[in-house]
Amino acid sequence: MVLPKITVIIATYNKVDWLKKVLYGYSMQTYKDFDIIIADDGSTEETKQVIDTFKLNYPVNITHAWHEDKGYRRQKILNEAILAAKNEYILFTDGDCIPRKDFIETHAKYAEKGYFLSGGYCKLNMDLSEIISENDIKSHNSFDVKWLQSKGELGSKNKLKLSVKDSLANFLDVVTPTGATFNNCNSSAWKSDLIAINGYDERMQYGGPDRELGERLINFGVKTKQIRYKAICLHLDHARGYKTKESLDRNLAIRAEVKKLNLKWTNFGMIKDNN
Repeated sequence: MVLPKITVIIATYNKVDWLKKVLYGYSMQTYKDFDIIIADDGSTEETKQVIDTFKLNYPVNITHAWHEDKGYRRQKILNEAILAAKNEYILFTDGDCIPRKDFIETHAKYAEKGYFLSGGYCKLNMDLSEIISENDIKSHNSFDVKWLQSKGELGSKNKLKLSVKDSLANFLDVVTPTGATFNNCNSSAWKSDLIAINGYDERMQYGGPDRELGERLINFGVKTKQIRYKAICLHLDHARGYKTKESLDRNLAIRAEVKKLNLKWTNFGMIKDNN
């Protein structure tokens, strides 16, 4: 079985301390046939300086895709990153999600034509998020349940995700009641499928734009595969100042239309409909 070459797209915005931890995680991957595009929604020069420093001595190529900060335009820079991706398979994640060392290998192993993969995450509190260091990531202590518990509070669901492997992880992915949705922190898809539906809907603000993209992929005929307990990342805590009721309501209305009309294509994606 030939595993796909992968482009990892990491969305970020002005959180360099978290982005550093994420990049340490990707430097330790067991699967090496990948590159990285950092989709930057208008961060300051500090983020560029951090990325440039990592690029000097990093095991894979890093591309910094940036546009000017004109408010929340995350879906636009993600679309630009998709089009710029050199590889046939794209793994989406965020600049606050540290990948376990087998993270990309898991996505590569389960990638299959006609499917997208849906992973989950282990959400940490702020104390644990801050305490994890470069050495903790590179030694893999940050994914050890006992180590995490010795440093702070870890919920039971996270303990389970971090503990299970192989056949038990497969079993839990089959029986979990959680749907296999498209989650930008841990999902992957074929570039050709993403282009076929015109990528992300750039009208959407915070609150479900990734789910909406996944719903259109399903309408297009792409099936889902659950890897919630196999592809593990640590979600670092942060504030969400861009979360508003207005954006959530608008996004829900767009998703309702997608469902009602069985839409596959958005006129507000990579290619704009000017009519």
